[in-house]
Amino acid sequence: MKKYIAPFLTLLMSLYLLASCGKQPPATTSTADVSGVPTASAAQTTVDTKILKEADEKMLNTYTVIAVNPEAPFTDANGNSVSDVSVNTAGADALIHFLLTKEALDMAGAYGVAEYGDALFYVKDDAPVYTGKIPKATDDTKVIRLSTTTSVNDSGLLDDLLTAFEKEYGYTVEVQSAGTGKAIAAAKYGNADLILVHSKSQEETFVKDGFARVVDGFDAERVSFIYNYFVLCGPSTDPAGVASAETVLDAFAAIANGKYPFISRGDGSGTHTKELSLWPEALAITEEAESFSSYSDWYISANAGMGACLVMAEEKEGYILTDKATFLTFIANNGVM
Repeated sequence: MKKYIAPFLTLLMSLYLLASCGKQPPATTSTADVSGVPTASAAQTTVDTKILKEADEKMLNTYTVIAVNPEAPFTDANGNSVSDVSVNTAGADALIHFLLTKEALDMAGAYGVAEYGDALFYVKDDAPVYTGKIPKATDDTKVIRLSTTTSVNDSGLLDDLLTAFEKEYGYTVEVQSAGTGKAIAAAKYGNADLILVHSKSQEETFVKDGFARVVDGFDAERVSFIYNYFVLCGPSTDPAGVASAETVLDAFAAIANGKYPFISRGDGSGTHTKELSLWPEALAITEEAESFSSYSDWYISANAGMGACLVMAEEKEGYILTDKATFLTFIANNGVM
């Protein structure tokens, strides 16, 4: 009898496998595309941080390009005068002129619509449009040093613009990306040919102190050309009632009154500067650590970039002010920056 058991079991196994071959595996819902990167729709179901307040006039976020003056009073980080700075004025002019061409402005205005379903940047109605000739790079002008804020870089817009510029004119743009305060500081140290930033007060000081120059074809040192809005974000539960606040100032007051967690850039960036202007004056919150030391139970000064701060806000279920472009990128990346 035993000699028939093994063949019998083999037959049963064969029949089972044949039956299984015709069955399809259960359908699954993928949260990633073929590259393994989470899709925007998947990210929106897993990231809890939401835009709660936007498009308030006090949240306007304007980007400005400024050429560095080669005769500026450059210093090192310790404030000592530096005299051997070389500024690529021709290269800076070429890049600024390109950024103000209709080609570049159209690219900026359309950026993000296809991927995010919303424009990440808008072209200012009064943005100047450059129609002159842009020279090709030479051995002496080829390398351009651009010091810029994180939002235009992290959003991907800058990469698109510079790829087109470099391909068409032969330049190589070296990008230093940091908060506006640090981006401007780099130029003051003589480490940039131009800056692209978004903090009007800091830009005006940069001009006033003699670090800027007027580029041919424009009327002033500061050339503002694109904008978007800062957005106030927080957990979907919105315990402070930010979404229903009448204005962004009311929303910030509600966060402070309820002592709800708030993540501040704390790094002197354009976003940080804007945030400081939105708190109730009575709180007297400034860049100085002692000004918010008594609020440490809810006000968290991170001294970090926008991406890192968004991750922190998500983890702590806190509120945060961010530029919309970086936030939409954060969502599309499923909360990973």
